[in-house]
Amino acid sequence: MNKIYKKALVIAVCLSSVGFTLNSCKDAIDIEQPGLLDDATLFTSVSNLNDYLVGSVYANMDTNNDIYFSAVFTDEVKPGAGSGGQEYEIHRYFIDPTTGLTTGIWAQHYLVINRVNRLLAGAAQVTPAAGEVAQYNSILAQARAIRAFCYLQLETFFAPDMKDPNGLGVLLLKDVPTVDVKLPRSKNQDVYDFINADLDYARSILAYNAPTGRYYVDKGFVNAVSARFNLYRGNTTLAKQYAQDVISNAGLSLTAASAYPTMWNDTARGEIIFALNRLATGNGSSIGTRWNTNSSSITGNPMWALGRNLFNIINTTPGDVRRSVYVDPSSIIDPNYLTSTSPRDTDQLVVDKYPGKTSAATRNDLKVFRLSEMYFILAECETAANNFTGAATLIQQVRAKRYNSGTAPLPVYASSTAAYADILKERRVDLALEGHRYIDLKRLATAAGVTMDRNQTDDVVTVTNLPNNSHKYTLPIPVQEINLNPQVQQNPGY
Repeated sequence: MNKIYKKALVIAVCLSSVGFTLNSCKDAIDIEQPGLLDDATLFTSVSNLNDYLVGSVYANMDTNNDIYFSAVFTDEVKPGAGSGGQEYEIHRYFIDPTTGLTTGIWAQHYLVINRVNRLLAGAAQVTPAAGEVAQYNSILAQARAIRAFCYLQLETFFAPDMKDPNGLGVLLLKDVPTVDVKLPRSKNQDVYDFINADLDYARSILAYNAPTGRYYVDKGFVNAVSARFNLYRGNTTLAKQYAQDVISNAGLSLTAASAYPTMWNDTARGEIIFALNRLATGNGSSIGTRWNTNSSSITGNPMWALGRNLFNIINTTPGDVRRSVYVDPSSIIDPNYLTSTSPRDTDQLVVDKYPGKTSAATRNDLKVFRLSEMYFILAECETAANNFTGAATLIQQVRAKRYNSGTAPLPVYASSTAAYADILKERRVDLALEGHRYIDLKRLATAAGVTMDRNQTDDVVTVTNLPNNSHKYTLPIPVQEINLNPQVQQNPGY
């Protein structure tokens, strides 16, 4: 069995086959505990491979930190009345290589990459029986698609310029490393080639499987990853191709206003392409506790409330169901919030987008891909091609499904700037608190002629908006990597 030594964060994660904490990167452990399994013992059959896929790969997938950081750092939330000051420094843009939340994003995705690499290495030692070949191939395809997604998330947060193929990417781990390996950062293109290889393999094996559920990787997941990935890297031709493929073939439709709440309380799938399952009792992080300690109501000790300007958009749009879904009815809405001496207390916009499940007030599935995002991707691609009417039609289609009264007029875009601004606005509303806003501002704010949009009451100190193109729209590489792996280059500005 591989042992854990005092290594840089990623390598420490990848040398651990049985568990992970940040402390494992700080302590030198050279003891083989009795009863631990090595890879040769663990991976002996297709059944073992599937158990590991479900219990160690899927079980460790988590976008909670991604969602929370994006919300707190941008203009999606403001301090709530029950806040004890946690993450205020992130809300005020104080991030550095020691910031625990950003380190968590880095470590979590590399943990899953490690598990996939171990699974693939173990699978190479297993010969499936004739009747197991399809399951065997599906296991590998699901694992590789998940690995591609994790690399996309890492690139999203840690690559300074995803559109530059020669720009700094992340550490590329293609297999389980040895104890003495020290890796430099790869170029974006090298990471992209690896992502594409994984996605192409998965796409060749998996089929669309919408009727059977949203918690397992299928072709819809693969093509949704491909659409987002190509949009972020600037390949709008492929982004359009894969987004349209999902819309046409996933067997899903945009969720109408009447059913929209059931998608968020997890009683119906709706338009969800893929979600991370969070049972009422079980493993996995609780997204609801990020906003409210006990429940999504005024008595649930709200730590973060909805950002005021985001609320203003949905509050002034007649018939928009997202107003009632995002903000709990118990909220205290102060019409004079701008002149209030304590708007944190008088203007309490309780987040209710994740209301919890029955008997589990803070637990909801993490929605990783939804159909509306595919429409937004298509709208961006049409804008890039100067097809403003096509872009406007796609935005109208989403809005029409979100209104429970009235109509959604067809927008008119006179320029790409106007089109990008409206797309960014609709992404801000429909994808709120799902982990998109941070990268969306980095990608689109300049092209849209806008900036981050905090209200002056969105903090208890003087509010500022992070300027476009700030280096802080890219996260720092964690200090553990920099200190213990001299091959790793830190991102500019840190």
